[in-house]
Amino acid sequence: MNRELKVWIEGTIIAALAMALSFIPIQIGVSFSISLGQIPLTVFALRRGWKAGVMSGLLWGLLHFPTSQVYYLSVIQVLIEYPIAFTFGGLAGLYAMKLRKATLEGDYKKGRSYILAGSFAGGLARYFWHFIAGVVFWGSFAMWGFSPFLYSLVMNGLSGLGTILVTIVVALLIYQKSPELFIPKEIRREYHLEKGK
Repeated sequence: MNRELKVWIEGTIIAALAMALSFIPIQIGVSFSISLGQIPLTVFALRRGWKAGVMSGLLWGLLHFPTSQVYYLSVIQVLIEYPIAFTFGGLAGLYAMKLRKATLEGDYKKGRSYILAGSFAGGLARYFWHFIAGVVFWGSFAMWGFSPFLYSLVMNGLSGLGTILVTIVVALLIYQKSPELFIPKEIRREYHLEKGK
């Protein structure tokens, strides 16, 4: 099987897994929730890179439509909160090459720092768009006398932070147990051949 097709298949499976995890109710009130689907998306993006990560994130965002998991106020709001926001979640993969290099060289401490950075990058990029949608489209629902800006900052900020922290903890546990999971088999093979191992 060619490498590009393998990445597409893997990314599709990850998007479906992320969507399935979205059905697990970890929500407090109407605005605070932890998005468990960000975990497999982040691990996949750190394994395959940002291009594959954003492709899988886009697919995850689109899967909200056939599964009726879309909160609709307007077309622009839906585009921002689903295809765009979830696509940006795949930017965790910006650290994939650095993580790969550190892991292959046995520098697991540095590898952990890239998992931390990648998890923050993907989580912040995604929740930035939820924050924008919160200010522009959900502002009229702001409670406790908050301005739309402050309400969105607090609610999306807490959800984003909670999601990022859970993603970091799980990704680091996976890395501790199976660091090779973050490096595709063909890349490991090429590295060992190059090094004569």
